[in-house]
Amino acid sequence: MLDQIILFFIAIVANIFSAFAGGGAGLIQLPILIFLGLPFAIALATHKVATVALGLGATIRNIKEGHTSWRFNLIMLAAGIPGVVLGAYAIIGIDDRLAEILLGALTLSLSIYSIVKPNLGLVPEHRNQTGWGLLIGCIGLFAIGFTNGALSAGTGLFATMWLVKWFGLNYKHAVGHTLISVGLFWNFSGALTMGLLAQIQWDWLPALVLGSSIGGYIGAHYAIKMGSSWIKRVYEVVTLVVGIKLIIGA
Repeated sequence: MLDQIILFFIAIVANIFSAFAGGGAGLIQLPILIFLGLPFAIALATHKVATVALGLGATIRNIKEGHTSWRFNLIMLAAGIPGVVLGAYAIIGIDDRLAEILLGALTLSLSIYSIVKPNLGLVPEHRNQTGWGLLIGCIGLFAIGFTNGALSAGTGLFATMWLVKWFGLNYKHAVGHTLISVGLFWNFSGALTMGLLAQIQWDWLPALVLGSSIGGYIGAHYAIKMGSSWIKRVYEVVTLVVGIKLIIGA
């Protein structure tokens, strides 16, 4: 019972920040599962299932607001889900520590880039949504999906930045699309694939799923209400912390 209570509150906190910044729940949630005794593969598979609840809670809040484009979400699904499935298979043969260090370095670069670009993502400048620009954007989403399938920590942050930088969305709309496409559908695909490849700690999921749903809804609510400038600041802090955490390890 004590473990369930801990998992519930950890899931709420982790997913509030994740839903607000567009990623990063794995920074808190995945290490806690490992700390409580799960092997990495089981912890990752269990975390993947729980993050679907984050996407569900955030999706409900964003649909109520009605500011996301279903055409754009479908593009993200078509480009990203094949990468997620391939990444989940590929992680079996990759050294986890090396992958975490590389991912951490890339995540740190996201924080630095956003900091040195003070106007980035504050005003929408829709671009690259047709023709070659859209094709390159889809290749980028496929690569991010591959990373999402292989390593769960912080990859939603890459999707958020890609939507801001390449497609010209502001942070508010980018986070909304990330939470729906990545948080719900990409993570569901990854959870299904990981469930076939690794054991899931089913008795831990009720607390994780409930906490993730509540945290996802709360985080999405405040992201919508507070706007892009606040999301940008939180995004920079979360990417900085996630990057450092991945580099230094557990």
